Amino acid sequence: MDLNVLIIIVLSVIGIVNTSYLSYHAYRKTPVKCLFFPPEWCQKVQESKFSRTLGIPNPYAGLGMYFVILILSLLFSSGSLTSFAPISTIIWIGFVFSIYFTFIQAFILRAFCTWCVVSAIEFTLLLLTVLFIK
Repeated sequence: MDLNVLIIIVLSVIGIVNTSYLSYHAYRKTPVKCLFFPPEWCQKVQESKFSRTLGIPNPYAGLGMYFVILILSLLFSSGSLTSFAPISTIIWIGFVFSIYFTFIQAFILRAFCTWCVVSAIEFTLLLLTVLFIK
């Protein structure tokens, strides 16, 4: 298995764990633990109007994206998927959304959620990995 594909698989699994945690709390409407930031910041992000896109909680969308990236990457590594383009496209979309949501947190909400920042870092690492695939 190619090292870059392996990195994408590992990062997508980490993303699934992260967004599963956020999805659980979005579904239960309970606050997440806010590491490294004041607790009220995560709650502010979690309860803001920006926590949904087209009526879908952002953690659900992120969870779906990470699952699709994982499945497509496994198919690609097994040879069942011959083009890397679908994986690359989803990663680019996730990266653009993470930049947008990070901008919202920084300049509109003026509050950060630990787990959203983790997801933004994951999508940045995913994109960097995609850019290095030859």
